[in-house]
Amino acid sequence: MMKSKLLNSLILTALAVPGVAMAADAPPVTANIGFVSNYVFRGITQTVGKPAVQGGFDYAHASGFYAGVWGSNISWITGSGSTGDVSLEADTYLGFRNGFAEDFSYDVGLVRYNYLGSYTPPAGYVKADTNEMYGSIGYKWISAKLSYALGDFLTVPSASGTTYLEVNASIPVADTGVTVGAHYGKQKYKGTPADALVAGGFDPSYSDYKLSASKDFGGYVFALAYSNTNAKSGGYYTYTSSAGSTKDWGKSAVAVSVVHSF
Repeated sequence: MMKSKLLNSLILTALAVPGVAMAADAPPVTANIGFVSNYVFRGITQTVGKPAVQGGFDYAHASGFYAGVWGSNISWITGSGSTGDVSLEADTYLGFRNGFAEDFSYDVGLVRYNYLGSYTPPAGYVKADTNEMYGSIGYKWISAKLSYALGDFLTVPSASGTTYLEVNASIPVADTGVTVGAHYGKQKYKGTPADALVAGGFDPSYSDYKLSASKDFGGYVFALAYSNTNAKSGGYYTYTSSAGSTKDWGKSAVAVSVVHSF
């Protein structure tokens, strides 16, 4: 029940958390638009395995300050039992990133996941809007990042302290123009409501991983990614339709995407 977006590097564009990657000589404001066959965030599909159109705007200052907005169509909220109309995610974020000691980098910031529409969550849950703070440190082609929830977390109430720890690698393949990516993450829920889920026999915490490859063709970045999780079926990550059919949102998935930045 989560999302993915532009994060860390262009290879994960349209497949991971929102982010800004601005070169020193890049214009202060840039935009991006893209298409992905399956919108996956932290290993969990946000579109129930269906395509998404995504895009956003980023501002970056020479000091390292950045801010932006990013959006995508989604279907997981109504697909998980909420009634009403909510089909758009619009995220806002700001932060500060820079380099030090030649090959090291850091990034700290805040992100708010906004879900636009009028809807009523199932009993025991809240609306999905979520605030997170995050910090990361990188060395050359590898980085580690920790995200920390500041309150309700993606429909789970009173989940302050919920964390997502991830390690990402982005490695250019010499003389090919291809970049290979690898990701591992651990989502850990905190708070009394999450404890109640565990006591009821379902632990919403899980791990995920992803392998990807991308290449830039004249300003259009094409990417292929495979992701999987150990999220438990039969509860928080499984959708059951009125007809009785089920969809496992945390199962293995292959997604293709194309993103253009300008």
